[in-house]
Amino acid sequence: MLISRISKRGVDPQDYRWFSKEAVLKLQKAQEEVEWLLNRNYKINGVMELVGGHYQLSARQRQALKRSTSNVYECEKRKLNMLPYSAAKDGTIYIDGFNLIITLEVALSGGILLLANDGSIRDIAGLQGSYRLIDKTDKALELIGKSFSELKVSRAKFFLDAPVSNSGRLKEKILKHSLQWSFFTEVELVPNVDPILWKLGRVVTGDSIILDNCESWFNISRKIIDDYIINANLIDLSGKRINIT
Repeated sequence: MLISRISKRGVDPQDYRWFSKEAVLKLQKAQEEVEWLLNRNYKINGVMELVGGHYQLSARQRQALKRSTSNVYECEKRKLNMLPYSAAKDGTIYIDGFNLIITLEVALSGGILLLANDGSIRDIAGLQGSYRLIDKTDKALELIGKSFSELKVSRAKFFLDAPVSNSGRLKEKILKHSLQWSFFTEVELVPNVDPILWKLGRVVTGDSIILDNCESWFNISRKIIDDYIINANLIDLSGKRINIT
């Protein structure tokens, strides 16, 4: 059976321990040190080994810290390239399909989400090429359709990594939902989404490498979570919520 009746994406049984109130305070201190070192051109892997060892962080905590922390130059560049939501109606938007859908599935599952210091939201589901449709997939797509309709999107193109398991079935699922949407929808399976989105503007993703290369982007996962998933397990390691419009 391809869709489990009740499944949770990005939930670890030890998260209550790794992301308790006390643990988050420790991670916030660690993030300050990581960011300070990154701003001075230290490499991320060495920084994580140093800071992670000092604070005795678990592998999952280190992953959270790494995915939510960028240097000040990267943060500023991404913020400058981020488009206001009001611009969503002005042309086609290009969507990193797995990135957006998995983040929303994690949010709907109550899994750990990170408000990164660049203002984007990232998960630590770590699927690494393996994907399975779950009961949260339909709800995630419903919220995407609702949000895009409210933003008056006229055309959306989803890109999915073909080598990822069940990418074809996710394409079918998106197209089925699109029959109820008010905007034209395309879905394309490609060998690697990243280099395609690097060359485009009006991209929807939270992937840091794509954000550093694309012309412009929309922070759609954050908008959907802020608007519709009020009980999302969102952790802000910076300690200061970064506002977007």
